[in-house]
Amino acid sequence: MKTIRLLPLLLPFMGCVMAAPPAGDATLDAGLVNPGHHEHPHWFKLSFLDMREDVANATTADKRVILYFFQDGCPYCAKLLRESFADRAMVEMVRKHFEVVAINIWGDREVTDFLGKPTTEKAFSADLSVQFTPTMLLLDEQGGVVLRIDGYFPPHQLRTALRYVAERREQRGASFGDFYRSLNPKAATGKLHREGGFLKAPLRLADNRLATGRPLVVMFEQPTCLACDELHRDILRREPVAYALSNLDGAIVNIWSDEQVQTPDGRELTVRDWVRELGIEYTPSLVFFAPSGREVFRTEGYLKSFHIQGALDYVSTGAYLRQSSFQRYLAARRAAREARGFEVDLMD
Repeated sequence: MKTIRLLPLLLPFMGCVMAAPPAGDATLDAGLVNPGHHEHPHWFKLSFLDMREDVANATTADKRVILYFFQDGCPYCAKLLRESFADRAMVEMVRKHFEVVAINIWGDREVTDFLGKPTTEKAFSADLSVQFTPTMLLLDEQGGVVLRIDGYFPPHQLRTALRYVAERREQRGASFGDFYRSLNPKAATGKLHREGGFLKAPLRLADNRLATGRPLVVMFEQPTCLACDELHRDILRREPVAYALSNLDGAIVNIWSDEQVQTPDGRELTVRDWVRELGIEYTPSLVFFAPSGREVFRTEGYLKSFHIQGALDYVSTGAYLRQSSFQRYLAARRAAREARGFEVDLMD
């Protein structure tokens, strides 16, 4: 295996120091809480933990391997999973270019290392000098480490690191530092957005539905979300989109909140429980409810203005009742605009 090349830290270290296996639910630094066990995304590789086999299979599929080292009770592992892997564009990039293999630094599952030697997860972690969680080793086709990320990276930095390895920039002689500086990625605001005219907490969505009789859009978001920033700073500021939005009631919720809400069908739930029930995986997700309180449509992840405006109109005009395919609705909408001489840019 190649000599590990440590990734220069681009921010003060944020991660969990390797210590005795955690227990309980203690409050940690930076307002983070020990989450206990947290589920990994369903698209992580179901690996037999034979490292040579994992690398060979990934190479055959024109992918690379990410070894993700974690421990239960690590709040920065939970933060990585809920922020970076709730970004649909990032998830699509990871799934296209990588296989992610999770290694529990305290685990006793058998691992076959890069030399074919049987060992355990915790011994394998120690052999690779894993001192913190999360740690990610991004490997090349020989099992060598292209980049090592010790600790938590916010989404904009992690996305850049993934691009560097996915595009095999190291083979072109480019250092990660130079690549990062050339892109100059921007951080998310870290703030949950607010919109004038939207419903305010505490949300009583069934009561509001009965009072107004209007369809409702609930925007499921989180503070660290670049796509949420673009949605509110750009897309919702555009006059046609703002006009379309004015035909619905709106609400914004933080998917990680434990605040109580009244759902459109009249039940009392925490936001977090409602998110779990709805199966929300990405932010922003826009979930639309008919005046009856029934969910009728949703969008998930990163969309541009044409699709957002189309979704708002699709529900507010009742078009979903006549045309069950949103894509066919959009195609007809685009064709009608172009027939009137308007150019439609789907990525604007």
